[in-house]
Amino acid sequence: MLEVTDLACRRGERELFSGLGFQLPAHTLLHVRGRNGSGKTSLLRVLCGLLRPDAGRIRWRGEDIRELAEDYHRELLYFGHLNGIKADLSGLENLRIASILDQDPVDTEAILAALARIGLEGFEDLPTRMLSQGQKKRVALARLILSKAPLWILDEPFTALDVDAVELLQQLIAAQVADGGAVVLTTHQEVPLTRGAIQRLTLGDAMADLDSAPGASGPESSVPGSSAPEPAAR
Repeated sequence: MLEVTDLACRRGERELFSGLGFQLPAHTLLHVRGRNGSGKTSLLRVLCGLLRPDAGRIRWRGEDIRELAEDYHRELLYFGHLNGIKADLSGLENLRIASILDQDPVDTEAILAALARIGLEGFEDLPTRMLSQGQKKRVALARLILSKAPLWILDEPFTALDVDAVELLQQLIAAQVADGGAVVLTTHQEVPLTRGAIQRLTLGDAMADLDSAPGASGPESSVPGSSAPEPAAR
């Protein structure tokens, strides 16, 4: 589904990574790891087309994402550090607008069901500025319940969630992978991500290692200049 070739990214005078390449087929999760400042968020933004790489190509279903443009974005759901919700709008209103912007509008009943499943039943019509930080995060995560996008790119999605919400998010990610989708995510939290195929990409010091958990699609590989891939955790 997603193919990255010889990708490089610099921020100012600092090279975050170079020569980065991997393939992410259907039914696979890619866990991007690395220290703060190693380029994880920059990589995810590059994969979304929000940040232009200094070198390399990204292909979706065999075509360059720059040529696909909106056709690529319609098949992508990006969840960044910011919740992306409007404080003066309710959860219901935020999700209705998000679905329209995602070019995948859903009806009110589906949105209410998603909010109930994410633990916000009874809060649907409150302005989100009145919600706690964790509740605001839940509103944003309800997009995952409504989304039909085959590719999810999630930057620290578990932050500010309680135990129940973490468990539900794990279930949503596992279902996305099981249903033939692909997921790229970063997380500092130790959570069992999925029982499907997992690749782990570690960034740092202008190098990267890629390894695949048992059962993952594709052979183990690494980019030039990196150390040998570490064994994947089961």
